[in-house]
Amino acid sequence: MTPGLILTVVALYSLLLFFVVWITSRNADNESYFIGNKSSRWYIVAYGMIGASLSGVTFMSVPGAVATTQFSYMQVVFGYMIGYTVIAMILMPVYYSMNLTSIYTYLERRFGNASYKTGSFFFILSRTIGASFRIYIVINVLQTFVFDAWGVPFVVTVATFMVLILLYTYKGGVKTIVWTDTLQTTFMLITVIVSVVMISGQLGIGLTDLLGEVMRSEISKIYVSDVLSPNYFWKNFLGGAFIAIAMTGLDQEMMQKNLSCKNIGEAKKNMFSFAAVLLVVNFLFLILGAVLVFYANQNNLSIDPKHTDNLFPEIALNHLGTFTGLLFIVGLISAAYPSADGALTALTTAFCYDFLRLNKKENLSEESMKRTRIIVHISFAVILLLMIVLFRVINNDAVIRNLFKVAGYTYGPLLGLFAFGFLTKWKIKDKWVPLVCVISPAIAYFIGEYAPQIFAGYKFGFEMIIVNGLITFIGLMMLVRTDKAIK
Repeated sequence: MTPGLILTVVALYSLLLFFVVWITSRNADNESYFIGNKSSRWYIVAYGMIGASLSGVTFMSVPGAVATTQFSYMQVVFGYMIGYTVIAMILMPVYYSMNLTSIYTYLERRFGNASYKTGSFFFILSRTIGASFRIYIVINVLQTFVFDAWGVPFVVTVATFMVLILLYTYKGGVKTIVWTDTLQTTFMLITVIVSVVMISGQLGIGLTDLLGEVMRSEISKIYVSDVLSPNYFWKNFLGGAFIAIAMTGLDQEMMQKNLSCKNIGEAKKNMFSFAAVLLVVNFLFLILGAVLVFYANQNNLSIDPKHTDNLFPEIALNHLGTFTGLLFIVGLISAAYPSADGALTALTTAFCYDFLRLNKKENLSEESMKRTRIIVHISFAVILLLMIVLFRVINNDAVIRNLFKVAGYTYGPLLGLFAFGFLTKWKIKDKWVPLVCVISPAIAYFIGEYAPQIFAGYKFGFEMIIVNGLITFIGLMMLVRTDKAIK
């Protein structure tokens, strides 16, 4: 499989995206960009959100992790279902009743300006680091298999990718992304299904028989009963529920697509449909992981337990033939584009609404707002580019993954802020909220790093986000104003 062939496929896929953009962005305005004119079809949003929730990291990590953790990831996915129910029944009705574009406006109305800015800042920080990491993972694969062979510098590869993203998002925004995410989800799922079928053929086992072997084997084990394990059932289940609430329900990127639906009824249909499909899709990824392990064992391929992310690309690109290899590249790109386009649109929305307050400037013309929005959009693209190049310069997997881990910690303050707002009627000393939200993830990170020494071998897993949010909640209780409460 030559670099030229890979690049041709990537170019053709990009042209297909631009065709979709051309159709969806005609007559687009600022309302199209920010909330899709409130005209998005709920089932299109639900299906497309699959691609947005499954990044390039997930595309390679979830199948690879099966080699060491079996199907225990499904415990987290089951928790997601609880989280998505909370989002649909509690969070989204509030967002729609308040007619929000930026969900962090809720914090302003509930607590004050400092809380509002703090919530939006933590989203921007989280999404900038997280999106950069996800894009880096994908571009690094393309650089290794294509552009290094041609002597193209990494920064040029990244810049090209970001320019492509800019060209198809700067005008249509959410209205466009709803449809491009749908296309990307389709190609991602096709890649997974075809890979399973191709490996079945390589192993000489019928697809039905192969799936039967997977389900009968130890590798399909879901439930983990060891309390000290990071994969203990209740850790993963509860962690999954709160991760869904924080990283979907309190995330501007994910909620912006939901808020583009016509009304709360359609938004609820979208969320419940998305949850059901995501459950099936994640199980499909785990099936792929098991099949990859079977293939590796039969062909005496070593699996590095510290680098299981390499399992899928190694087999797809070097063992399953040209067609599957190219399809893997398309699937990987399909997982990468949503990480960039949705992030850029959501970051631009958060900054324009929460910091520049464009929606509050009544004397600002549509054209002036558009010009400002485009400048902010391009600025965030440059920031993402610089972050991705920085990851390449660091060139240390442990450091980069720790940065990504830090981005996860920053959702804790959002969880604590919104929980305090929904569960209490207290007013707080708003000006001190930023301090609480900075200290909370730092304390949580310390607890997570030293938990085995402090708690007799206990290791935190996905449930750390609950601890993080709880610390923020307790910190906010210390800021309660005794003179005022919501009536």
